[in-house]
Formats: sequence, structure tokens, C-alpha cells
Amino acid sequence: MAEFEVKPSNLRSSGPSPEPVCIVAIPALIPGMIASLLTHDERPGTDEALIDAYSSAVSGAVSAAHPAVVHIEVRGSSVPGGAGSGFFISPDGYLLTNSHVVHGASEMRVFLGDGRRLAADLIGDDPDSDLAVLRVSTDDVAHLTLADSNAVRLGQIAIAIGSPMGFQQTVTAGIVSGLGRSLRGASGRLIDNVIQTDAALNPGNSGGPLVNTRAEVMGVNTAIIRPAQGICFAIASNTARWVAAWLIKEGRIRRSFIGVAGQNVPLLRKLIHHHRLQQETGVLVTAFEPDSPAARAGLLEGDILLALDDAPTPAVDALHKLLTGDRIGERAILTLLRGVELRRHAIIPLEMPSRA
Repeated sequence: MAEFEVKPSNLRSSGPSPEPVCIVAIPALIPGMIASLLTHDERPGTDEALIDAYSSAVSGAVSAAHPAVVHIEVRGSSVPGGAGSGFFISPDGYLLTNSHVVHGASEMRVFLGDGRRLAADLIGDDPDSDLAVLRVSTDDVAHLTLADSNAVRLGQIAIAIGSPMGFQQTVTAGIVSGLGRSLRGASGRLIDNVIQTDAALNPGNSGGPLVNTRAEVMGVNTAIIRPAQGICFAIASNTARWVAAWLIKEGRIRRSFIGVAGQNVPLLRKLIHHHRLQQETGVLVTAFEPDSPAARAGLLEGDILLALDDAPTPAVDALHKLLTGDRIGERAILTLLRGVELRRHAIIPLEMPSRA
């Protein structure tokens, strides 16, 4: 029989000194230990209470959000067939999804949570932000509210709803694990302020909502990193709100262009010091389109673009961000290096042709 040794120094008594060694059998202690474990107090803040609160928050958000989430199937000459997710953003049938779900499709069908199957029309498609707006002919559908993505915080609960692998109304939950990420879209432009989450996403989740515990949309699920575990991305709701408004109004997002192909290059340190430049890189012009704004402005291959209207262009992505719709037809000043000479050229950006 196993025995437990209790030494005199660990005993307190007002009576006679104990014997040098007291032998207590462990089996005699076990019933008391078990009783103590079984009768512990259930107080607010215990693990059980926290788990119940988490479950209630997630299930409540899902109950409120899932009627507005749809499954999308597409067909077309350039799209052999595909599927994704989406969600209604207004009661009159406008819904938001990813551009890569519907781009090039000639026929789109939407499967609603109540079992209805409806044909959808493409209202607008923007590959640069990977967002698209569809509309179905129905009224008074459940719809979701777009949250302020600037108020999203690291660690808050994130719930993804969609149709991964064709399994409609699938729910996964996690947290917001990163903010302010940048993701390169299919067009080559960077999508900024992307939300990173560990809520599991799979093919078919694209275009579905990432919601908070109030069932408000924080982002539009868009991408995963396949070799990784738990690294998924959603386009921020503030970006989605701006893009959706313009797509509904005009069917496209207007952006300007100057017609150059470029690459990021470091600047020579002696030129940085000589011209007192505030940047260490620029955009090397490797080619330009004939009769483009760049050609008309007198740019040459080998020029290094430094700024547009004094806004630095240390990289191609920085130049893209500056070429917004409000610059179309407006005179601007390009600052550039040609050899060792610092030059300024007037240029008038034109509207970027829509992508087929």
C-alpha cells in the first residue's frame, strides 16, 4: 500500500509533540479530494460560462445573418462553370460578391436561404478590387449592414458564412488576426486595408460575408493561402461600401492611367543627396503605349518616375493609388529623373479602359 509521510515541522498542535513520523494512507484521502472537485462553486466567469457566452454570440449572429447569404452558380463562354457565395446589401435585391466569382460569366443563378432559385443580372464588376454587384428580381429580401471596418479590432470574433465546396450555409468562426494587409488582385493592383482572419475559408466561400457578433459585415471573404493553416483574407467593408455604391451608380469604377509599364528600382545615393530627394526608390519606365498620356508628355524608356503632383511614387503600387478617377482629364505634373537630370513634365491622365 502506498503511504504518505507527514513530518512534524508541517504539523500544528497545542497538545503534546507528535510522534516523529505519522503514516497516512493515500486511499483515505481520495474520497475527500473527489468530493471537493465535484462540489466546486459555479460562479460567473468560469470557463463554462465563457464558452456559453461565446456560443451564444456566434449562434445569434449566424441566425441574424444567414437569411441574407446566398450561393451563386455561374456559366459562360469564358467560364466553364463555377460557384461562390454572396450576400444581399439592400432589400430590393442588390447583392455583393467577388469579381473572380462572376467575371466573364454570361449566366448566373442565385440560391437563397429559403430555397428559392433566381436568375441574377450583373450590375457592375471591378477586378481591381475583386468586387462585383449582382441583382435579382425580388423585393423585401433579408439584407446585411456593412460595418465600419476602421472600428474592427485585432482579436475580435469573426464569423464566415458561405458555400465552401458547395456546402451551402456553412459557418466557421475565429478571430480577426491581422489588419491593414495588402493583397494583389487578379488585375495586378494592390487591394489595401484587407482583413486577415483565422476563420476557415475554402473554395466556394469567396464573396460571402465575414461578420461580427452583431451580424454586421466587416469584410467580403476573398482569398486563402493554400499551403498555410488559418491565414484567410477579406476585403474591408469600407472598401466594399465605396465600390458597391459606384458599381450600382455607374456599373464600373473609373480610374485614370498614363500608359506606362514600370518596375521598382533603387536610386543612386549620390543622386538622392544631389537633388535632396526624400525617397530611395522610384518607378523605372520600361515601356509605354503609343499615343498614351505618357507618350504625349514626352516620357522616354529609362526615365525614373519620382512623384505625381508632388506626391511621391516610390513604387508602382504608389503610382496606381494616385491614378484615381478624379484625375481623368486633369493636368498633373510628373517629377522624374532622366539620367542625372531632375525634370518635371506636364501630363494629362486619361480614363482607364474597362477590362473585358
